[in-house]
Amino acid sequence: MIDILAVDDHPLFLEGLASVIGREPGLRLVGDAVSGRAAMDAYRHLRPDVVLMDLRLPDMDGIDVIAALRAEFPQACVIVLTTYEGDALVQRALRAGAAGYLLKSMLRKELVASLRQIHAGQPHLPRQSPPDTLSRREIQVLELAAAGRGNREIGLELNISEDTAKAHMKNVMAKLNANDRTHAVLIALSRGILDLRLRAPR
Repeated sequence: MIDILAVDDHPLFLEGLASVIGREPGLRLVGDAVSGRAAMDAYRHLRPDVVLMDLRLPDMDGIDVIAALRAEFPQACVIVLTTYEGDALVQRALRAGAAGYLLKSMLRKELVASLRQIHAGQPHLPRQSPPDTLSRREIQVLELAAAGRGNREIGLELNISEDTAKAHMKNVMAKLNANDRTHAVLIALSRGILDLRLRAPR
């Protein structure tokens, strides 16, 4: 029997997850948590075999939860739940010690096989074509846009022409499927591509 702890702050998603797991022999949902601190407490009490964890939690960064879990319980097996393939947050979570990740849209098809695979010690990553990723320069442009800079100011700061800065921003919006630069910044923040907390004060 594989005991599972589910961590997500959306009750309806947790209900759906419980329904999927409940129909499968050999899998048992032993608990759920809607916050990082609750997840830590639940793990200490339940000691599940696998943790299914969303990274966007109301009280703690899910990556911090993974790092804390793995520090306290090196054997903890954490599978990240994510909406976006190639999410930058997922890459950070894997570096923090997550065993693999699953796309929420693919859970019903792949959850059971993936759980068994990861529980057996075999890393699992969804087999999908990687999305377009932003180049280092495009991220720099986006960071400056997030700080309120226009194309001309971005060009001056990065020592590129205004037209080049504009072209980079156009590429960013296309890759992120954003309606405008503000939308692009919001998408990048939600996906962990940008973390404005890491920027040094200017």
